[in-house]
Amino acid sequence: MVITGSISERADALELAKSDELDVFLYTKSALANMEDGKLGTSGTGSERAMEPGKFFLIGDDPRLPQMPTKPTLLDFFKFRARSTNHLLQSATHALKAGMSEKVIMACLLHDIANAIFIKSDHGYWGAQLIEPYVDEEVSWAIRAHQALRFFPDESVGYPYPELYIKYFGAHYEPDEYLKAEYECARNHKWYMTSRMITVHDIYSFDPNAVVKWEDFVDIVGRNFRQPKEGLGYDNSPVAHMWRTIRRPTKYL
Repeated sequence: MVITGSISERADALELAKSDELDVFLYTKSALANMEDGKLGTSGTGSERAMEPGKFFLIGDDPRLPQMPTKPTLLDFFKFRARSTNHLLQSATHALKAGMSEKVIMACLLHDIANAIFIKSDHGYWGAQLIEPYVDEEVSWAIRAHQALRFFPDESVGYPYPELYIKYFGAHYEPDEYLKAEYECARNHKWYMTSRMITVHDIYSFDPNAVVKWEDFVDIVGRNFRQPKEGLGYDNSPVAHMWRTIRRPTKYL
């Protein structure tokens, strides 16, 4: 499609074309997305919807979301599927300035990746699984374990129970039994301190005015993240489907 005319006219034409594209598709919501709203089951999937003239269920990229490259990288997912990565960058920056190892810095940079682009519940477990094929085992283990360690203080490294959690969950909140068990296992693990450092640098990473940038970590990511040449989601790894789902969260099937 070639659009001509003044800048204003071209902008209006592009907006109209975008609107027409959006109007072609029938959008559905998954059972998980609906449960977040207190509802059960999928919605918008009834066969009667397919009878709407000229409309089809979405089976590819969602035009409402930013378009991603054909072979997306880790940074592409943060650029096009995350609302904000400031907290992760602050955490990694704090670890970098503290002279932490690249494994710790990498773990801090990715510790809340599931929060940023996928799901909040049990985000440490989901995040670790998402990156497991692409990072050192120590990094993914640390991200998984931080899910539990965050709820248990370790004064030997200056990590108290976060006051923020008292504000969020109340003074009487007690972690689930599986988190207690995870903590007991983690505290005696050889990589305990790697995960503990995530929590240490996490608590300093909530300044909305902090200036942080991805460029500071390009080289560290390059050395510590095995970016598949096919693109994340297309390398036939055990978690490729997770990356494809994040890329196309409203795909019908």
